[in-house]
Amino acid sequence: MARRVQPISTYLGAAAAALLILLTLGTLGAVAWRAEGLSGLRTSDWLAVRFTVLQAFLSALISVVLAVPMARALARRQFRGRSLLITLLGAPFILPVIVAVLGLLAVFGRNGLVNSALVWGGLEPISIFGLQGVLLAHVFFNLPLATRLLLQGWLAIPGERFRLAESLGFSDRDVFRHLELPLLRAVLPGAFMVIFLICTTSFAVALALGGGPKATTIELAIYQAFRFDFDLSKAALLALVQFGLCALAATLSLWVSVPMGQGAGLGRVVPRNGGLAWLDALVLLLASAFLLVPLLMIIGKGAGTVFTLPDSTWGAAWRSVWVAVASACATIALALPLALAALNLRARIVEGVGYLSIAASPLVIGTGLFIMVYRWADPVALALPILILVNAAMSLPFALRAISPALAEIEADYGKLADSLDLSGWARMRVLILPRLRRPMGFGAGLAAALSMGDLGVIALFADPENQTLPLALYQLMNAYRLDDAFGAALLLLTLSLTLFWLFDRGGRADVDA
Repeated sequence: MARRVQPISTYLGAAAAALLILLTLGTLGAVAWRAEGLSGLRTSDWLAVRFTVLQAFLSALISVVLAVPMARALARRQFRGRSLLITLLGAPFILPVIVAVLGLLAVFGRNGLVNSALVWGGLEPISIFGLQGVLLAHVFFNLPLATRLLLQGWLAIPGERFRLAESLGFSDRDVFRHLELPLLRAVLPGAFMVIFLICTTSFAVALALGGGPKATTIELAIYQAFRFDFDLSKAALLALVQFGLCALAATLSLWVSVPMGQGAGLGRVVPRNGGLAWLDALVLLLASAFLLVPLLMIIGKGAGTVFTLPDSTWGAAWRSVWVAVASACATIALALPLALAALNLRARIVEGVGYLSIAASPLVIGTGLFIMVYRWADPVALALPILILVNAAMSLPFALRAISPALAEIEADYGKLADSLDLSGWARMRVLILPRLRRPMGFGAGLAAALSMGDLGVIALFADPENQTLPLALYQLMNAYRLDDAFGAALLLLTLSLTLFWLFDRGGRADVDA
């Protein structure tokens, strides 16, 4: 294939890689040029750094600890609705952050279900704002991710190992020590570091539930320095610290895991019904309630007001839709050339460029782009194009992980046959590659559209009332205490996000054989 699709795929891949380098390392260079040294950081800024690390560490720790019994219960129990529950575990990842925050407020807020029950019982209400609120929201988003990662590891243990353990009379403690503990040692460190990285770059959660001197993250400090103080030097310096933390976490996540050493099996499904069934059922019930009740609150409270929202909110919704569609298209336009070039050149470093955005955050990239263009153009006028570009860069790693393995499999299965038929260039792309990449491309585009639909990062830096998106409009409704309209806007945003994901994903699967 390296001879058959070149040079055009290589050129396009090089162009995509150059654009990604500009968006990540280039904006970092602009930020570094603008920064004035570590002496420019005040005590409050270092407190923001400390809080960022603290909340990310605690969020990751709580998520992976709670995920262990949940993944274990899913791995060893078969029940009606199990597949649906596992599927629903992926929903929080594409759920708009600001929607989930509003749902959590409906459950744990001042007038939420939990505090109403506490007051009714004569107890003091709890506050969702501050560190506890940030942790609660991050666990809501990342507990399903940690569970899915651990569940894949649990299911990877050969079934024959459990059958052998049963024949040897192993107790539950013995099974845990000899089979499950090696799994946890292999999977938990990587899952912890991935979640730590995600929580380090979280913005909307800190914006809605944090704030104040004791609960400010680096992301929030960048936003405040940029939006309210217009202190570009301070924003640039904070962005450098942010990038350094993310780069360190991303590097650690690549090598902290160790192999399980369980060996290979025959791939048979073997029942794994050890332990207490009622305890597993309780774990799954509590976890499901924690994840689903906030969404049900959004649906219940928003259904009555979604069709009476002001025209400005509907305009923001339309703006968000076309931005999300454009971001999805841009994501695929970057991912496909990068994956092709990496396969053609047999150079993983080309594909690795696509993962550079993992170590950055939308606010870091947005700050760098502002520094690069504000002397030559009006950044507010470029807010939506910048938003599309940044959202595409942030979604690119997920699209690459869907497309690259599928592309390698296509070449392994059909490459020699295509070579023998002298199928090359665009004909090879049209006849062989694109039809078989429809599924991963559709999934990647759907994920990019959903993530872009709910983004509240870059738009918060540049937006004005004329070009605000639906997440920003929802946040402003929440700040104005127009909660009825806020729930309606949240339901609209949730519906549009899931619809876009479904349409792209379904489009990738339509007319494709299973």
